[in-house]
Amino acid sequence: MKSRGSAILLTVAAALPLSLSAFAAKPSTFTGTVSDSMCGAQHQMPGDDAGCTRACVSKGSKYALVVGDKVYTLDTSDKKALDTLDKQAGAKVTVTGTEKDNTITVSSVKAAQ
Repeated sequence: MKSRGSAILLTVAAALPLSLSAFAAKPSTFTGTVSDSMCGAQHQMPGDDAGCTRACVSKGSKYALVVGDKVYTLDTSDKKALDTLDKQAGAKVTVTGTEKDNTITVSSVKAAQ
């Protein structure tokens, strides 16, 4: 009887990671305009949107992506992605990553076609 209980326990333990992976977020693609999390879609500083975005990010704001009326905070520490976001500030980009609670964990960024 003890071996049957152990077999059931092992089966459940082996199946658990497989069932949890089904709930893991899959990367999605988002196309929108690069902004910052403080200003979102409405920039507050005089001048162009790119300059405002760069100024806010230099003061600690995170990059954001404006898609229609939705604003996603972009979470990345990847230097290449951050360089692309800086160069494309105020312009359209395509971001690939996983979204949760209006934050996209970025896997890649490229200029939109």
